[in-house]
Amino acid sequence: MKQILTALAFFFSLTAFAQMGEKNFIDKNYIEVTGKAEMEFTPDKIFIQVLLTEKDSKNKNAILEQEKQMLQKLQSLGIDIKKDVMIKDLASNLKTGFLSKDVLLSKQYQVIVHDGKTAGQVFLALEEIGISNASIEKLESSKIEEYRQQVKIKAIKAAKDKAALLCESIGQKAGKALYIQEQQIFERPYAMANVMMKQADAVGGAADLNFENLKVEATVMCRFEIL
Repeated sequence: MKQILTALAFFFSLTAFAQMGEKNFIDKNYIEVTGKAEMEFTPDKIFIQVLLTEKDSKNKNAILEQEKQMLQKLQSLGIDIKKDVMIKDLASNLKTGFLSKDVLLSKQYQVIVHDGKTAGQVFLALEEIGISNASIEKLESSKIEEYRQQVKIKAIKAAKDKAALLCESIGQKAGKALYIQEQQIFERPYAMANVMMKQADAVGGAADLNFENLKVEATVMCRFEIL
């Protein structure tokens, strides 16, 4: 019985201490503001998906010939075919018909380039050798983690500036931060509607792909003490 009473006394002591700490926090004069920031950046990793297909019954070497020509073209554009060209999928499907039975073979590649001009050159090169099944798979940035951190810092600074401005308008000052909460981090992916190919000038003789910039946004809620 004595042990139970001791435990209850300890529990109520902790509860009273927690309530006192909460009351002390609530009793502080503070201002609550939300800071927002965004950053746009150009993608430096462009993933191109290329699909090669053949009918096995007609030409058993079609994919091999396309693959050889494709790799030669990509290498001539300065693309590291060992590092930036990879096979994503290899499949075969049996197609039967009234008069024929064909095995359809397909081979899917992923090609990575680092700027819109090279991407445009890849599409033109593929077209020249009769490969039309190619598309932009996704866009990325190698510095995305750095951009995320930078935009969070900008959002916190924006919140502090807002608090200082509001407090100054009533003749007071914003003090130290009492509470900081990251509310949202949003990244805008690329939009295919904003990907367009245009013919470059006669000097370049190649297409150039213009991509909409990627964007990262951050929202942070902060409470600052009012002095």
